[in-house]
Amino acid sequence: MTDVLVLGSGIAGCSAALAAADDGANVLLATKAERPEESTTHWAQGGVAVARDDPEAFAADIADAGDGRCDPHAVDVLVEEADDAVEEVLVETLDVPFADDYGREAAHSEARIRHVGAETGKHLLAPFLAHLDDHPNVTILEDTAALELLTDEGRVRGALLDRSDGTQDAAVADTTVLATGGVGACFPRSTNPDTATGDGLAMAARAGADVADLAYVQFHPTVTVGENPLLVSEAVRGAGAVLRNADGERFMLDVHDDAELAPRDVVARAVADERERTGEVYLDTTPLDFRAEFPTLHERVVEAGFDPDSIPVAPAEHFLCGGVDVDDRGRTSLDRLYAVGEVARTGVHGANRLASTSLLEGLVWGRRAGRDAASRSSVAGEPEVPSRPERDPALPDGFVDGKLERLHRVMAAHVGLRRDRESLQRACAALRRLKGETDAYARTRPAREVAELRNAATVGLLLARAAREAEPAGCHALEGVPCR
Repeated sequence: MTDVLVLGSGIAGCSAALAAADDGANVLLATKAERPEESTTHWAQGGVAVARDDPEAFAADIADAGDGRCDPHAVDVLVEEADDAVEEVLVETLDVPFADDYGREAAHSEARIRHVGAETGKHLLAPFLAHLDDHPNVTILEDTAALELLTDEGRVRGALLDRSDGTQDAAVADTTVLATGGVGACFPRSTNPDTATGDGLAMAARAGADVADLAYVQFHPTVTVGENPLLVSEAVRGAGAVLRNADGERFMLDVHDDAELAPRDVVARAVADERERTGEVYLDTTPLDFRAEFPTLHERVVEAGFDPDSIPVAPAEHFLCGGVDVDDRGRTSLDRLYAVGEVARTGVHGANRLASTSLLEGLVWGRRAGRDAASRSSVAGEPEVPSRPERDPALPDGFVDGKLERLHRVMAAHVGLRRDRESLQRACAALRRLKGETDAYARTRPAREVAELRNAATVGLLLARAAREAEPAGCHALEGVPCR
């Protein structure tokens, strides 16, 4: 039994755990990750946006990027708390070595990004986890997956955990915080780690929590082509890099007034269009000293076998703007269940996320949710623990890989960067069948990989259904409907 159970160890989960623990709560943090590299936060390149001395401009940029779908109150919360949260947690507590200058990225009207080169997440997450390791009120369980939420008379009372040694047991808690990250594993090309199977979103939906804005899946425009996609940070374009097609033309000048620094959804669609029209798109880094300004990223590009002066790129799934619907303290529609970070829909991002606001949102909402969760009174009684099969019958050869490949084919063909309603209807039918098959296997097998496959299939169906019904905006584009 613990006061607060946090599921996930990215910046949102760490922030919630720290806030709750500092307020005196006993916190159990369970994470699938065995090392920081398995968290999306670790791979965050650009940095953390702050308001600086012009919060109104920051709020306006968020709203413009979100294509009119942002929640104004949520935007105000993010902007008003941005600078203090970054200073108190990242600078004063963790001593993150931010550069003296501020970076600029797409759809920002000014330079306001606190960064550490193009590897901010790496320098943020490791010290955060180390700090929590030393906190007397925090216990961390690595290589531990949540399989189902535990409920009791309409309340969420923890989760059923699959531990590193293969045992499964109930972690009962007064409050539970989902911080499980994104859904990139549902797509064949993603900037997310393979562990991003949408677990928190799927578990919350099965438990009856409200979800919202699931149609808005953001694709990052500059991700290297081929296997093992490497994200090339928007900060590189902010420093002067430009996009050129196979004919050497700088095409973004004719697409948007802000050219390469247009909102991500605009740039991603333009890159996809030019690849289809001319065959290739390259990021031309010769206008800047790429090696000097982004040494680690330059090295990774070279190690991946690409010419650092002319990097072939294509869009890849990057971020889910929607998720489990929450209020300004991360509270979901289910009593004592919170959601923070990418798994949550705060309303900040609307239909398209502004660059370098994901770490900030996780930090701000994590702190708010952690404090609120720590203030809740204890609950008597024991929740009902879902029964799990005691044995694990062998799966058919290639079962999980085969089903995941099928999910990827459907998502790529019908729920990608551009969609149409007829195609989405076909996707829903195919994903409904796939979900039924994975549900059946999950009921008879306790294996974690089957639970993750079930979650990914569940999330794929949720995304397709939402896209089928949603009006086009931002990163949800329908064929034949003009985009902004």
